[in-house]
Amino acid sequence: MTTRRVQVLPEHLANKIAAGEVIQLPESVVKELLENSLDAGATNILVLIEDGGKKLIQVADDGIGMDEQDAMNSFLRHATSKIGSYEDLEAIETYGFRGEALASVAAVAQVTMKSRRKTDDIAVVVQIEGGNEPRVSREGREPGTSLVVQNLFFNTPGRRKFLKSTNTEFRHIYDAVQRVVLSRPEVGLKFISNDESVLDLKPSTLEQRVLDIFGKRQVEGMVWMEEKSEALELSGYIGKPTFGQKSRANQFLFLNKRYIVNRNINHAVFAAYEHLLLKGTYPFFLLFLDIDPHRIDVNVHPSKMEAKFEDEQMIYRFVSTAVRKCLSTNNLVPGLTLSGDEAGGVDLQFTRRQHEWPASARGTDWSPTVGRVDTSTGEITPTQEPLSVQQNRSFVGGTELTERLLGSIDSKPPQRAQEVEAAQAGQPPQSRLVWQIHNKYIIAQIENGVMIIDQHVAHERVLYERALARFAKNASASQQLMFPVTVQISPADNSLLTELLPNFELLGFSIKLFGKNTIVIDGVPPEVKGGETKIVADLLMMYRESHQPGMHDERDALAKSFSCKAAIKAGDKLNDHEMRALLDQLFSTTMPYVCPHGRPVVLKIATDELDRRFGRT
Repeated sequence: MTTRRVQVLPEHLANKIAAGEVIQLPESVVKELLENSLDAGATNILVLIEDGGKKLIQVADDGIGMDEQDAMNSFLRHATSKIGSYEDLEAIETYGFRGEALASVAAVAQVTMKSRRKTDDIAVVVQIEGGNEPRVSREGREPGTSLVVQNLFFNTPGRRKFLKSTNTEFRHIYDAVQRVVLSRPEVGLKFISNDESVLDLKPSTLEQRVLDIFGKRQVEGMVWMEEKSEALELSGYIGKPTFGQKSRANQFLFLNKRYIVNRNINHAVFAAYEHLLLKGTYPFFLLFLDIDPHRIDVNVHPSKMEAKFEDEQMIYRFVSTAVRKCLSTNNLVPGLTLSGDEAGGVDLQFTRRQHEWPASARGTDWSPTVGRVDTSTGEITPTQEPLSVQQNRSFVGGTELTERLLGSIDSKPPQRAQEVEAAQAGQPPQSRLVWQIHNKYIIAQIENGVMIIDQHVAHERVLYERALARFAKNASASQQLMFPVTVQISPADNSLLTELLPNFELLGFSIKLFGKNTIVIDGVPPEVKGGETKIVADLLMMYRESHQPGMHDERDALAKSFSCKAAIKAGDKLNDHEMRALLDQLFSTTMPYVCPHGRPVVLKIATDELDRRFGRT
């Protein structure tokens, strides 16, 4: 076997190897050329491709252009006009700076550059094929620069064979173009693929650019956010929870207008949505993070799509807090509109959100009849004078279901003054009418329409926040069983229960462990029926399914499981008082519009919509 000596690679071979770091796909070429155009001050850009960029890529702009010497130097490795010293590298404010893009492209394709400055009479033309010596000529063109890249990877067939189908490569290129036009709405861009116009965008505002790219329906599912501190600024659009997506595709993060990928910041946004999203869905966001260039390092990867921060934990907290604040101050309850077809069919469509979080009587048009609810114990403190005992008899029930809904109640439910007057006059309290349909949904009349509430998920929200309050206060509420119940569980469940036992006790369970597969339950939370001791095994099973390793809050997972298992079910019949009590407690929670698992709790149909459907408008 021959021992090989260490040797320096030929320049043309080194260039081809280096090209693989920067130019991996046709998308990479488009991205690099677009960034060069933006750095050149272009206000209008043309992107033209054929065969998904494999046959042809052209990017032309109206930027400042170059003279012959600059045009020739731009194809040399590590030649750049963006930085000249180490100090410049510490505060990069341009897209390009490494001086690798054009050299890498020219090493693996047939490239023609035409460039002209406004002060020149004619453009310089530079042609390079596969990294060979350039050919220089002159011809007329408008000021600016045009790069034509043909037959990408023609001289590296090993790389070319790994390119995907034309449609796949087109989608990658579209994504790259989309990121650029979203980051710079003041720049116009025309995108043509195989002689068909894909985008034709004029210089505009961010609002108009978002509308042009995503369409009106998607825009209706977004809200604007903006937050500033001394160190950084965050602005952009985030999606409403009901417009959750099945993938992370439409998530855009721009650092000083440069598109980056940062899992930590993405997680900060996701964490802010907490329980507002259905399982398996992800939020839309289009966010711009502006920070002092001295506090970041974008020179950590050849593609320049990653960045390091001086204090990444501070960035995480800032982003998560800002997104959470935006969600808490914007409308979150979806309304329903009814759209009919010619055959008379009716479709339900989600439209704007009507109410605000945190809940308020004014925000929901629902005023509590019972008063302030202590979510940890279920006790309700009256806030107004109650009706007479005789008037209250029709509302107070002594059923087990009532106790599960209310916990312990020391007083009778009061009503608003106008309802007292209406009752004395023999008139029903019109603004407080409630009905149960199919033992599943509650309909409540409000000032400008009706609310429809899913009773199960509404009670889930109440119990979830009550459980969290017990954890926070380190105080439990329990009801003793008349006869302790012995339950057989698996050794695995026994081990898990041993670990979670302190939290079970705070929820209100009184459990004793005997051996590896036997427990004795002699107390349960007030919300649990005395005979429902199977709930312990159910909670352990649901906890295992929902709790992911490394989750920062196991109590949250347990509270979700408890609220789901202990809540009233679809099919449980509620009397008038129970329905009102449930609504009062629901709208005393911090987030009454979404259950802990992300399902909607409340919908609204406006009176105007009903009038429209019945021809009253």
